[in-house]
Amino acid sequence: MTPMAHSAQARQALSSLSGFPEWLPAGRVVEQQFIDILRRTFELHGFSGIQTRAVEPLTELTRKGESSKEVYLLSRLQGGPGEAGEADPAKQLGLHFDLTVPFARYVIDNAGILHFPFKRYQIQKVWRGERPQEGRFREFYQVDIDVVGDGSLPLHYDVEVPLIMHEALSALPIPAITIHVSNRKVAQGFYQSVGIEDDRLVEVLRVVDKLDKIGTDAVAVELVETVGITRAQAEAALGLATMTGTDPDQLRARVLSALDGAEPSALLLAGLDELESLLRVAARRRPGAIVADLKIARGLDYYTGTVYESFMAGHEDLGSVCSGGRYDSLASNGKRTFPGVGISIGLSRLLSRVMGAGLIEVTRAVPTAVLVAVTDEEHRAVSDAVADALRERGIAADVAPTAAKFGKQIRFADKRGIPFVWFPGAGTESDSVKDIRSGEQIDADPATWSPASEADLAPQILLAADPSSAAGA
Repeated sequence: MTPMAHSAQARQALSSLSGFPEWLPAGRVVEQQFIDILRRTFELHGFSGIQTRAVEPLTELTRKGESSKEVYLLSRLQGGPGEAGEADPAKQLGLHFDLTVPFARYVIDNAGILHFPFKRYQIQKVWRGERPQEGRFREFYQVDIDVVGDGSLPLHYDVEVPLIMHEALSALPIPAITIHVSNRKVAQGFYQSVGIEDDRLVEVLRVVDKLDKIGTDAVAVELVETVGITRAQAEAALGLATMTGTDPDQLRARVLSALDGAEPSALLLAGLDELESLLRVAARRRPGAIVADLKIARGLDYYTGTVYESFMAGHEDLGSVCSGGRYDSLASNGKRTFPGVGISIGLSRLLSRVMGAGLIEVTRAVPTAVLVAVTDEEHRAVSDAVADALRERGIAADVAPTAAKFGKQIRFADKRGIPFVWFPGAGTESDSVKDIRSGEQIDADPATWSPASEADLAPQILLAADPSSAAGA
Protein backbone atom coordinates (compact mmCIF):
# COMPACT_ATOMS: atom_id res chain seq x y z
CA MET A 1 0.00 0.00 0.00
CA THR A 2 1.05 3.59 -0.59
CA PRO A 3 1.11 5.72 2.61
CA MET A 4 0.11 9.36 2.23
CA ALA A 5 2.83 10.90 4.38
CA HIS A 6 5.23 13.83 4.80
CA SER A 7 6.72 13.03 1.41
CA ALA A 8 6.80 14.69 -1.97
CA GLN A 9 3.01 14.19 -2.04
CA ALA A 10 2.46 16.24 1.11
CA ARG A 11 5.08 18.88 0.25
CA GLN A 12 3.65 19.38 -3.20
CA ALA A 13 0.39 20.58 -1.68
CA LEU A 14 2.36 23.61 -0.44
CA SER A 15 4.48 24.10 -3.56
CA SER A 16 6.29 27.20 -4.78
CA LEU A 17 3.03 28.91 -5.74
CA SER A 18 1.90 28.92 -2.16
CA GLY A 19 -1.70 28.16 -1.36
CA PHE A 20 -2.59 26.44 -4.63
CA PRO A 21 -2.36 22.67 -4.00
CA GLU A 22 -1.51 20.26 -6.79
CA TRP A 23 -1.82 16.65 -5.68
CA LEU A 24 0.20 13.85 -7.20
CA PRO A 25 -1.86 11.00 -8.76
CA ALA A 26 -2.29 9.16 -5.45
CA GLY A 27 -3.54 12.37 -3.84
CA ARG A 28 -5.98 12.95 -6.66
CA VAL A 29 -7.28 9.39 -6.19
CA VAL A 30 -8.02 10.25 -2.57
CA GLU A 31 -9.62 13.58 -3.43
CA GLN A 32 -11.84 12.06 -6.11
CA GLN A 33 -12.98 9.15 -3.95
CA PHE A 34 -13.79 11.49 -1.07
CA ILE A 35 -15.89 13.58 -3.45
CA ASP A 36 -17.67 10.48 -4.79
CA ILE A 37 -18.48 9.18 -1.29
CA LEU A 38 -19.84 12.54 -0.17
CA ARG A 39 -21.88 12.97 -3.34
CA ARG A 40 -23.48 9.52 -3.05
CA THR A 41 -24.46 10.13 0.57
CA PHE A 42 -26.05 13.49 -0.22
CA GLU A 43 -27.99 12.04 -3.15
CA LEU A 44 -29.28 9.21 -0.94
CA HIS A 45 -30.93 11.93 1.14
CA GLY A 46 -32.53 13.67 -1.82
CA PHE A 47 -30.06 16.50 -2.40
CA SER A 48 -29.58 17.74 -5.98
CA GLY A 49 -26.16 18.79 -7.20
CA ILE A 50 -25.58 22.26 -8.66
CA GLN A 51 -22.67 24.48 -9.61
CA THR A 52 -22.62 28.26 -9.55
CA ARG A 53 -20.40 30.58 -11.56
CA ALA A 54 -16.95 31.30 -10.15
CA VAL A 55 -17.40 35.08 -10.41
CA GLU A 56 -19.75 37.34 -8.44
CA PRO A 57 -20.02 41.13 -8.01
CA LEU A 58 -17.85 42.34 -5.14
CA THR A 59 -20.88 44.02 -3.56
CA GLU A 60 -22.60 40.61 -3.43
CA LEU A 61 -19.57 38.85 -1.96
CA THR A 62 -19.12 41.39 0.84
CA ARG A 63 -22.71 42.27 1.69
CA LYS A 64 -22.80 40.01 4.75
CA GLY A 65 -19.75 41.33 6.51
CA GLU A 66 -16.81 39.61 4.80
CA SER A 67 -13.72 41.71 4.12
CA SER A 68 -12.93 42.69 0.54
CA LYS A 69 -9.31 41.68 1.31
CA GLU A 70 -10.43 38.05 1.11
CA VAL A 71 -11.68 38.43 -2.46
CA TYR A 72 -9.54 38.00 -5.57
CA LEU A 73 -10.66 40.79 -7.88
CA LEU A 74 -10.77 40.39 -11.65
CA SER A 75 -9.91 43.16 -14.08
CA ARG A 76 -10.45 41.91 -17.61
CA LEU A 77 -14.11 40.96 -17.02
CA GLN A 78 -14.97 44.29 -15.45
CA GLY A 79 -13.61 46.66 -18.09
CA GLY A 80 -10.35 47.61 -19.67
CA PRO A 81 -8.07 50.54 -18.76
CA GLY A 82 -9.98 53.77 -18.52
CA GLU A 83 -13.38 52.08 -18.62
CA ALA A 84 -15.93 52.77 -15.89
CA GLY A 85 -15.92 49.19 -14.65
CA GLU A 86 -12.33 49.49 -13.47
CA ALA A 87 -12.97 52.40 -11.11
CA ASP A 88 -16.60 51.89 -10.11
CA PRO A 89 -16.76 49.63 -7.00
CA ALA A 90 -20.33 48.69 -7.90
CA LYS A 91 -19.02 47.02 -11.07
CA GLN A 92 -16.06 45.20 -9.55
CA LEU A 93 -16.04 41.41 -9.89
CA GLY A 94 -14.31 38.81 -7.74
CA LEU A 95 -13.86 35.06 -7.46
CA HIS A 96 -16.22 33.53 -4.91
CA PHE A 97 -14.57 32.71 -1.58
CA ASP A 98 -17.34 30.39 -0.38
CA LEU A 99 -20.45 28.75 -1.83
CA THR A 100 -23.17 30.10 0.47
CA VAL A 101 -23.39 33.67 -0.81
CA PRO A 102 -23.41 32.57 -4.49
CA PHE A 103 -26.04 29.98 -3.62
CA ALA A 104 -28.24 32.67 -2.10
CA ARG A 105 -28.01 34.62 -5.36
CA TYR A 106 -28.75 31.42 -7.32
CA VAL A 107 -31.92 30.82 -5.28
CA ILE A 108 -33.19 34.34 -5.94
CA ASP A 109 -32.38 34.12 -9.65
CA ASN A 110 -34.23 30.80 -10.00
CA ALA A 111 -36.99 31.19 -7.40
CA GLY A 112 -39.72 30.88 -10.01
CA ILE A 113 -38.39 27.50 -11.19
CA LEU A 114 -37.10 25.74 -8.07
CA HIS A 115 -39.33 23.62 -5.85
CA PHE A 116 -39.16 24.39 -2.13
CA PRO A 117 -37.87 23.22 0.25
CA PHE A 118 -34.91 23.02 -2.12
CA LYS A 119 -32.16 20.60 -1.08
CA ARG A 120 -28.85 21.14 -2.84
CA TYR A 121 -25.28 19.96 -2.56
CA GLN A 122 -22.38 21.74 -4.16
CA ILE A 123 -18.79 20.53 -4.56
CA GLN A 124 -16.73 23.24 -6.17
CA LYS A 125 -13.48 25.17 -5.95
CA VAL A 126 -13.38 28.55 -4.23
CA TRP A 127 -10.65 31.18 -3.88
CA ARG A 128 -9.79 33.13 -0.73
CA GLY A 129 -7.12 35.75 -0.18
CA GLU A 130 -5.43 34.70 3.04
CA ARG A 131 -1.97 33.74 4.25
CA PRO A 132 -1.32 30.11 3.24
CA GLN A 133 -0.45 27.66 6.01
CA GLU A 134 -1.39 24.11 6.95
CA GLY A 135 -5.04 23.63 6.13
CA ARG A 136 -5.35 27.16 4.73
CA PHE A 137 -5.26 27.50 0.97
CA ARG A 138 -5.95 30.23 -1.54
CA GLU A 139 -7.64 27.76 -3.89
CA PHE A 140 -9.53 24.85 -2.42
CA TYR A 141 -12.52 22.54 -2.73
CA GLN A 142 -15.52 23.32 -0.59
CA VAL A 143 -18.42 20.90 -0.06
CA ASP A 144 -21.80 22.35 0.97
CA ILE A 145 -25.27 21.05 1.64
CA ASP A 146 -28.19 23.40 2.28
CA VAL A 147 -31.94 23.22 2.57
CA VAL A 148 -33.79 26.43 1.66
CA GLY A 149 -37.45 27.20 2.13
CA ASP A 150 -39.80 29.83 0.72
CA GLY A 151 -40.98 32.12 3.51
CA SER A 152 -40.38 29.52 6.22
CA LEU A 153 -38.35 26.38 6.84
CA PRO A 154 -39.28 23.72 9.42
CA LEU A 155 -36.86 23.42 12.34
CA HIS A 156 -36.41 19.68 11.84
CA TYR A 157 -33.95 20.52 9.06
CA ASP A 158 -31.63 22.02 11.71
CA VAL A 159 -30.90 18.51 12.94
CA GLU A 160 -31.26 16.65 9.65
CA VAL A 161 -28.53 18.68 7.92
CA PRO A 162 -25.74 17.97 10.46
CA LEU A 163 -26.78 14.33 10.80
CA ILE A 164 -26.56 13.85 7.02
CA MET A 165 -23.14 15.49 7.00
CA HIS A 166 -22.03 13.30 9.90
CA GLU A 167 -23.17 10.23 7.98
CA ALA A 168 -21.21 11.39 4.93
CA LEU A 169 -18.05 12.10 6.94
CA SER A 170 -18.36 8.77 8.76
CA ALA A 171 -18.23 7.00 5.38
CA LEU A 172 -14.78 8.47 4.73
CA PRO A 173 -11.63 6.65 5.92
CA ILE A 174 -10.77 9.34 8.46
CA PRO A 175 -10.78 9.58 12.28
CA ALA A 176 -14.18 10.10 13.90
CA ILE A 177 -15.86 13.49 13.53
CA THR A 178 -18.00 15.08 16.25
CA ILE A 179 -20.28 17.97 15.37
CA HIS A 180 -20.52 20.69 18.04
CA VAL A 181 -23.73 22.72 18.01
CA SER A 182 -25.07 25.81 19.65
CA ASN A 183 -27.81 28.32 18.95
CA ARG A 184 -27.21 32.02 18.53
CA LYS A 185 -30.58 32.71 20.10
CA VAL A 186 -29.28 31.10 23.29
CA ALA A 187 -26.20 33.31 23.36
CA GLN A 188 -27.95 36.53 22.30
CA GLY A 189 -30.90 35.84 24.61
CA PHE A 190 -28.52 35.16 27.50
CA TYR A 191 -26.65 38.39 26.83
CA GLN A 192 -29.93 40.29 26.78
CA SER A 193 -30.90 38.71 30.08
CA VAL A 194 -27.71 39.91 31.81
CA GLY A 195 -28.17 43.46 30.49
CA ILE A 196 -25.92 43.62 27.44
CA GLU A 197 -27.39 46.21 25.07
CA ASP A 198 -28.81 45.05 21.74
CA ASP A 199 -26.34 47.07 19.67
CA ARG A 200 -23.47 45.11 21.23
CA LEU A 201 -24.90 41.58 20.90
CA VAL A 202 -23.42 40.69 17.51
CA GLU A 203 -20.03 42.13 18.48
CA VAL A 204 -20.00 40.06 21.68
CA LEU A 205 -20.77 36.96 19.61
CA ARG A 206 -17.92 37.79 17.25
CA VAL A 207 -15.42 38.17 20.08
CA VAL A 208 -16.55 35.06 21.96
CA ASP A 209 -16.08 33.11 18.72
CA LYS A 210 -12.32 33.78 19.11
CA LEU A 211 -12.06 31.75 22.32
CA ASP A 212 -10.15 28.82 20.81
CA LYS A 213 -7.80 31.16 18.93
CA ILE A 214 -6.82 33.74 21.58
CA GLY A 215 -7.93 32.24 24.91
CA THR A 216 -10.19 33.28 27.78
CA ASP A 217 -8.12 36.16 29.16
CA ALA A 218 -7.70 37.88 25.80
CA VAL A 219 -11.42 37.50 25.01
CA ALA A 220 -12.35 38.97 28.41
CA VAL A 221 -10.10 41.98 27.81
CA GLU A 222 -11.54 42.58 24.35
CA LEU A 223 -15.12 42.28 25.59
CA VAL A 224 -14.54 44.92 28.26
CA GLU A 225 -12.10 47.30 26.58
CA THR A 226 -13.22 47.09 22.94
CA VAL A 227 -16.89 46.05 23.00
CA GLY A 228 -17.60 48.05 26.15
CA ILE A 229 -19.54 45.64 28.36
CA THR A 230 -18.92 45.36 32.10
CA ARG A 231 -16.50 42.86 33.62
CA ALA A 232 -19.44 41.04 35.27
CA GLN A 233 -21.19 40.75 31.91
CA ALA A 234 -17.99 39.48 30.29
CA GLU A 235 -17.62 36.84 33.01
CA ALA A 236 -21.23 35.75 32.49
CA ALA A 237 -20.69 35.50 28.70
CA LEU A 238 -17.53 33.43 29.20
CA GLY A 239 -19.30 31.23 31.75
CA LEU A 240 -21.97 30.44 29.16
CA ALA A 241 -19.27 29.64 26.60
CA THR A 242 -17.78 26.90 28.80
CA MET A 243 -20.99 24.85 28.83
CA THR A 244 -21.02 21.59 26.85
CA GLY A 245 -22.99 18.35 26.98
CA THR A 246 -25.51 16.06 25.36
CA ASP A 247 -28.24 16.04 28.04
CA PRO A 248 -30.77 18.76 27.09
CA ASP A 249 -32.36 18.98 30.53
CA GLN A 250 -29.03 19.44 32.31
CA LEU A 251 -27.92 22.02 29.76
CA ARG A 252 -31.08 24.12 30.22
CA ALA A 253 -30.69 24.01 34.00
CA ARG A 254 -27.06 25.15 33.81
CA VAL A 255 -27.85 28.04 31.46
CA LEU A 256 -30.72 29.32 33.57
CA SER A 257 -28.69 28.93 36.74
CA ALA A 258 -25.88 31.04 35.23
CA LEU A 259 -28.31 33.98 34.99
CA ASP A 260 -27.91 34.28 38.76
CA GLY A 261 -31.52 35.31 39.28
CA ALA A 262 -31.93 37.49 36.19
CA GLU A 263 -35.13 37.00 34.20
CA PRO A 264 -34.54 34.85 31.07
CA SER A 265 -35.47 36.66 27.88
CA ALA A 266 -37.99 35.22 25.44
CA LEU A 267 -35.16 34.86 22.90
CA LEU A 268 -33.12 32.76 25.32
CA LEU A 269 -36.04 30.44 26.05
CA ALA A 270 -36.80 30.04 22.34
CA GLY A 271 -33.17 29.18 21.63
CA LEU A 272 -33.06 26.63 24.46
CA ASP A 273 -36.22 24.97 23.12
CA GLU A 274 -34.65 24.66 19.65
CA LEU A 275 -31.34 23.35 20.98
CA GLU A 276 -33.04 20.81 23.27
CA SER A 277 -35.16 19.48 20.40
CA LEU A 278 -32.07 19.09 18.22
CA LEU A 279 -30.16 17.20 20.92
CA ARG A 280 -33.04 14.80 21.57
CA VAL A 281 -33.46 13.90 17.89
CA ALA A 282 -29.70 13.56 17.36
CA ALA A 283 -29.35 11.25 20.36
CA ARG A 284 -32.08 9.01 18.96
CA ARG A 285 -30.92 8.92 15.33
CA ARG A 286 -27.09 9.06 15.54
CA PRO A 287 -25.88 8.69 19.14
CA GLY A 288 -22.55 10.38 19.70
CA ALA A 289 -22.66 12.45 16.51
CA ILE A 290 -23.59 15.78 18.10
CA VAL A 291 -22.65 17.56 21.31
CA ALA A 292 -23.84 20.96 22.53
CA ASP A 293 -20.99 23.47 22.85
CA LEU A 294 -22.18 26.95 23.78
CA LYS A 295 -18.95 28.70 22.82
CA ILE A 296 -19.79 28.02 19.16
CA ALA A 297 -21.03 31.34 17.78
CA ARG A 298 -19.78 31.60 14.15
CA GLY A 299 -18.43 35.02 13.26
CA LEU A 300 -20.58 35.72 10.20
CA ASP A 301 -23.59 37.85 11.01
CA TYR A 302 -26.06 36.07 8.75
CA TYR A 303 -26.51 33.11 11.14
CA THR A 304 -29.71 33.49 13.16
CA GLY A 305 -30.21 30.24 15.09
CA THR A 306 -28.49 26.85 15.13
CA VAL A 307 -24.74 26.93 14.40
CA TYR A 308 -22.27 24.08 13.86
CA GLU A 309 -18.55 23.41 14.05
CA SER A 310 -16.94 19.97 13.72
CA PHE A 311 -13.71 18.44 14.97
CA MET A 312 -11.72 15.35 14.03
CA ALA A 313 -10.68 13.06 16.89
CA GLY A 314 -7.00 13.46 17.70
CA HIS A 315 -6.66 16.45 15.37
CA GLU A 316 -8.53 19.17 17.21
CA ASP A 317 -5.55 21.47 16.59
CA LEU A 318 -6.65 21.67 12.95
CA GLY A 319 -9.75 23.54 14.07
CA SER A 320 -13.19 23.05 12.62
CA VAL A 321 -13.30 20.89 9.48
CA CYS A 322 -17.01 21.40 8.90
CA SER A 323 -19.24 24.32 9.93
CA GLY A 324 -22.46 26.16 9.17
CA GLY A 325 -25.83 27.02 10.60
CA ARG A 326 -29.33 28.46 10.15
CA TYR A 327 -29.83 31.71 8.27
CA ASP A 328 -33.34 33.12 8.18
CA SER A 329 -32.79 36.00 5.76
CA LEU A 330 -29.61 35.44 3.75
CA ALA A 331 -31.60 35.20 0.51
CA SER A 332 -34.33 37.76 -0.20
CA ASN A 333 -35.63 39.53 -3.30
CA GLY A 334 -37.56 42.17 -1.38
CA LYS A 335 -40.88 40.39 -1.74
CA ARG A 336 -39.99 36.85 -0.73
CA THR A 337 -37.52 35.63 1.87
CA PHE A 338 -35.79 32.27 1.59
CA PRO A 339 -34.57 30.95 4.97
CA GLY A 340 -32.13 28.08 5.00
CA VAL A 341 -29.81 25.90 6.99
CA GLY A 342 -26.54 24.49 5.71
CA ILE A 343 -23.18 23.03 6.58
CA SER A 344 -19.89 23.07 4.72
CA ILE A 345 -16.63 21.08 4.59
CA GLY A 346 -13.31 22.63 3.67
CA LEU A 347 -12.37 19.50 1.72
CA SER A 348 -8.84 20.54 0.78
CA ARG A 349 -8.20 21.46 4.42
CA LEU A 350 -9.31 17.99 5.52
CA LEU A 351 -7.31 16.25 2.79
CA SER A 352 -4.13 18.13 3.60
CA ARG A 353 -4.22 16.83 7.16
CA VAL A 354 -5.16 13.20 6.52
CA MET A 355 -2.64 12.86 3.70
CA GLY A 356 0.12 14.94 5.25
CA ALA A 357 -0.09 13.12 8.59
CA GLY A 358 -0.09 9.66 6.99
CA LEU A 359 -3.56 8.84 8.31
CA ILE A 360 -4.60 6.94 5.19
CA GLU A 361 -3.17 4.38 2.79
CA VAL A 362 -3.89 3.99 -0.91
CA THR A 363 -3.62 0.57 -2.52
CA ARG A 364 -2.38 2.08 -5.78
CA ALA A 365 -2.01 5.47 -7.44
CA VAL A 366 -3.50 4.45 -10.81
CA PRO A 367 -6.96 3.14 -11.70
CA THR A 368 -5.48 0.28 -13.72
CA ALA A 369 -6.28 -3.21 -12.43
CA VAL A 370 -4.61 -5.19 -15.23
CA LEU A 371 -1.52 -4.56 -17.33
CA VAL A 372 -1.71 -6.56 -20.55
CA ALA A 373 1.78 -7.71 -21.54
CA VAL A 374 3.01 -7.46 -25.13
CA THR A 375 4.77 -10.53 -26.51
CA ASP A 376 6.33 -8.57 -29.39
CA GLU A 377 5.36 -5.49 -31.39
CA GLU A 378 4.01 -7.61 -34.25
CA HIS A 379 1.39 -9.00 -31.86
CA ARG A 380 0.50 -5.74 -30.03
CA ALA A 381 -2.97 -5.91 -31.64
CA VAL A 382 -3.61 -9.11 -29.67
CA SER A 383 -2.85 -7.30 -26.40
CA ASP A 384 -5.00 -4.34 -27.45
CA ALA A 385 -7.93 -6.72 -28.07
CA VAL A 386 -7.54 -8.28 -24.60
CA ALA A 387 -7.50 -4.82 -22.97
CA ASP A 388 -10.60 -3.76 -24.93
CA ALA A 389 -12.46 -6.90 -23.86
CA LEU A 390 -11.62 -6.26 -20.20
CA ARG A 391 -12.65 -2.60 -20.43
CA GLU A 392 -16.01 -3.54 -21.96
CA ARG A 393 -16.69 -5.44 -18.75
CA GLY A 394 -15.69 -2.53 -16.52
CA ILE A 395 -12.16 -3.73 -15.69
CA ALA A 396 -9.60 -0.93 -16.03
CA ALA A 397 -6.78 -2.20 -18.24
CA ASP A 398 -3.64 -0.78 -19.79
CA VAL A 399 -1.24 -2.24 -22.37
CA ALA A 400 2.50 -2.38 -21.72
CA PRO A 401 4.31 0.50 -23.47
CA THR A 402 7.02 -1.74 -24.97
CA ALA A 403 7.54 -5.41 -25.76
CA ALA A 404 10.31 -5.71 -23.20
CA LYS A 405 11.16 -8.92 -21.38
CA PHE A 406 8.22 -10.08 -19.27
CA GLY A 407 10.19 -9.46 -16.08
CA LYS A 408 10.56 -5.79 -17.01
CA GLN A 409 6.87 -5.53 -17.87
CA ILE A 410 6.01 -7.03 -14.47
CA ARG A 411 8.27 -4.48 -12.76
CA PHE A 412 6.49 -1.72 -14.73
CA ALA A 413 3.17 -2.89 -13.22
CA ASP A 414 4.64 -3.35 -9.74
CA LYS A 415 5.99 0.22 -9.56
CA ARG A 416 2.49 1.54 -10.24
CA GLY A 417 0.72 -0.85 -7.89
CA ILE A 418 -1.12 -2.60 -10.72
CA PRO A 419 -2.07 -5.97 -9.16
CA PHE A 420 -2.44 -8.18 -12.27
CA VAL A 421 -0.40 -8.79 -15.43
CA TRP A 422 -2.11 -10.51 -18.37
CA PHE A 423 -0.09 -12.74 -20.74
CA PRO A 424 -1.67 -13.45 -24.16
CA GLY A 425 -1.28 -17.09 -25.15
CA ALA A 426 1.03 -18.00 -28.00
CA GLY A 427 -0.53 -20.07 -30.79
CA THR A 428 -3.00 -22.54 -29.25
CA GLU A 429 -1.97 -21.76 -25.67
CA SER A 430 -4.51 -20.17 -23.35
CA ASP A 431 -4.11 -16.66 -22.00
CA SER A 432 -3.04 -16.43 -18.38
CA VAL A 433 -3.17 -13.74 -15.69
CA LYS A 434 -0.74 -13.35 -12.81
CA ASP A 435 -1.38 -11.79 -9.43
CA ILE A 436 2.06 -10.23 -9.00
CA ARG A 437 1.53 -9.79 -5.25
CA SER A 438 1.09 -13.49 -4.51
CA GLY A 439 2.75 -14.92 -7.62
CA GLU A 440 -0.33 -17.02 -8.44
CA GLN A 441 -0.88 -17.42 -12.20
CA ILE A 442 -3.97 -19.01 -13.77
CA ASP A 443 -5.43 -19.56 -17.24
CA ALA A 444 -7.98 -16.88 -18.05
CA ASP A 445 -10.41 -15.64 -20.70
CA PRO A 446 -10.88 -11.84 -21.01
CA ALA A 447 -14.58 -12.44 -21.73
CA THR A 448 -15.19 -14.01 -18.31
CA TRP A 449 -12.29 -13.34 -15.91
CA SER A 450 -12.66 -11.01 -12.94
CA PRO A 451 -10.47 -10.50 -9.88
CA ALA A 452 -11.41 -12.70 -6.94
CA SER A 453 -11.79 -9.58 -4.82
CA GLU A 454 -13.85 -6.62 -6.00
CA ALA A 455 -11.47 -4.42 -4.01
CA ASP A 456 -8.87 -5.02 -6.74
CA LEU A 457 -11.04 -3.35 -9.38
CA ALA A 458 -10.22 0.18 -8.20
CA PRO A 459 -7.80 1.90 -5.81
CA GLN A 460 -8.86 1.51 -2.19
CA ILE A 461 -8.35 4.12 0.52
CA LEU A 462 -8.04 2.88 4.10
CA LEU A 463 -7.18 4.26 7.50
CA ALA A 464 -3.49 3.60 8.09
CA ALA A 465 -2.92 0.71 10.51
CA ASP A 466 -0.09 2.66 12.14
CA PRO A 467 -0.24 6.37 11.24
CA SER A 468 2.95 7.10 13.19
CA SER A 469 4.99 4.73 11.04
CA ALA A 470 3.28 5.97 7.87
CA ALA A 471 4.10 9.55 8.74
CA GLY A 472 7.76 8.73 8.72
CA ALA A 473 7.70 6.96 5.39
